[in-house]
Amino acid sequence: MPTPPDPAVLYPDVAACGSLATALRAEAEGCLSAVPITSPGSAPLLHATVASTLPHREPLQISAWSHERRWSIRGTEPFQSMPLIDGRTDDLAEVARATRAWHDGAALNDIRQTASFVHLTGRFEVPDHDPTLLTESEWQSMRQEAGELEYAWQEMYQALIEAAHAEPALRALYPFTSHWALRFSTTTRPRLTVVGPSLTASSDGIYGVGRSIIGEDLSRCSTALEAVALAVRQLPAGLGPIALGG
Repeated sequence: MPTPPDPAVLYPDVAACGSLATALRAEAEGCLSAVPITSPGSAPLLHATVASTLPHREPLQISAWSHERRWSIRGTEPFQSMPLIDGRTDDLAEVARATRAWHDGAALNDIRQTASFVHLTGRFEVPDHDPTLLTESEWQSMRQEAGELEYAWQEMYQALIEAAHAEPALRALYPFTSHWALRFSTTTRPRLTVVGPSLTASSDGIYGVGRSIIGEDLSRCSTALEAVALAVRQLPAGLGPIALGG
């Protein structure tokens, strides 16, 4: 991999300000003057964080790319550290607008309206950490992600996610993925309690059900509905309501 250029070469305007935090303030023309934005001493041209007035939001992370002039953002919730918004743009003014909206506690949809580069992950905010709502939020994000993929097996993977979500016994469990294998937990993040089999979709038209992603125990099904039905039969009996992980 080629050595990245000096950040001052890619971002001379930021370098002139001394830090990304200061550059954002300058770009906002006074709109961020009272907003707490900081840049680390180790890489002040490449990173900045901005706190939110909402206690259920982590500080927005803003990062500059090292090989081309572009910025990325990531805004998470504190309990699971899962992203609510992300995005990338080459327009620092748009980053400044998103920064202000995140800090002010604007609704997620309103942040997207304020700065068009902002991508909503599908998760919604659960300030009281209700485990049922956290599970619903994660399913919503997973379904959205499946529809946005651009891989060859996107349609099969999306069919698998939708079939699993349509099954009440699986929808009641907290979903997560490992190497694109759909897994289930009886607790939310940050401490998952894995239960039942994994479900996979492959580009050769086969759905897998088993305790591992690959291996002799992997059952092969020709449809997503068949795979989901098999997964439900392999769930242990007596599963209680979803609980907070940690």
